Parts: sequence; structure tokens; C-alpha cells
Amino acid sequence: MRRVRPGAASRGSAERALTSVAAGTAYESDPPGSRAADAGESREGEPVETPRLWHVTLSVSGTEAPLDEVRRGLEQLAHDHPFLLTSRYAPDHAEIRYWEEARDLHDAAAVALRLWGEHRQSAQLPPWEIVGLEVIGRDTYHQRIAEGYGPLPATPVGVHPF
Repeated sequence: MRRVRPGAASRGSAERALTSVAAGTAYESDPPGSRAADAGESREGEPVETPRLWHVTLSVSGTEAPLDEVRRGLEQLAHDHPFLLTSRYAPDHAEIRYWEEARDLHDAAAVALRLWGEHRQSAQLPPWEIVGLEVIGRDTYHQRIAEGYGPLPATPVGVHPF
């Protein structure tokens, strides 16, 4: 099955399209209160991988673009994808922060690396390249915040200049 995010430009290339991953037994309907459903185990008693939350920070950069166009593009991206927490921008770079639900870090990073390119046309984003990517687990994110490291929680939510 092939799934493309709404508004994504079709390039006729299978490698650019998002594809669904089979949910497997983790999403099969177990009777309520069954030990397998409660413990995150399959019916055979083996551990089941369930999606987890990953905090993603995507940094992009390139030639200068008018600030109002950068802002409008990021606002359109946030409108198309309400999972975006916050975006910060300048004439020649931007940073997008959001939560991604994925089975593992590899899946979360793969989606993040496709985000900018797949929405460049639909959101009229600048032709910048990805220059940085950080994907960390939810526990690590909250541990950093509690210890005073890393960026503060994404407040205020929205699109803001640096």
C-alpha cells in the first residue's frame, strides 16, 4: 500500500513516497483485559514493538529568501501538518520541532528527512537543504528538560523568527 501525505507533490518516484508499515499483532483486537494486550506481548507471549514518541528537530539552510515568504511557507506547512510544534526562521535558515510517532528511531528519522523535500512545492518552501537532524526518545527529551539541558519546551507553539 502506498501512502502520500496530503498536498505532497507527486514526483512519480516510489522512493519519495511514504509507505505504510504493517501494524502487525500489536494492533489486533485482543479481548479487553487480556494479559497480552496489557503487557505489550503477542498472543504467543513474545514482546511486541509498539510505536513510541520521538522528538524531532529538523534544521534547514540555504540562500536567503524574503522573510515573509519563509514565514508563509512554514505557516502553510504547520497548517497542512498540525503535528508541528514550533518553527523558527531567519532569511537563510529555519528549524522545525515536532513529535513523531514511530516504531523506532530509524522510522522517525526517515520521515523527518523526507518532510522538507516532499512539501517544498505544496507549502512553497525555500529550496533549502537539510543541514541538521536530531531525533531523541520521549524519556531522553524530558530528562534533558528536567536537568536544564537542551532547548526549552516548544513554547510558544507556532511559527516565530529567531
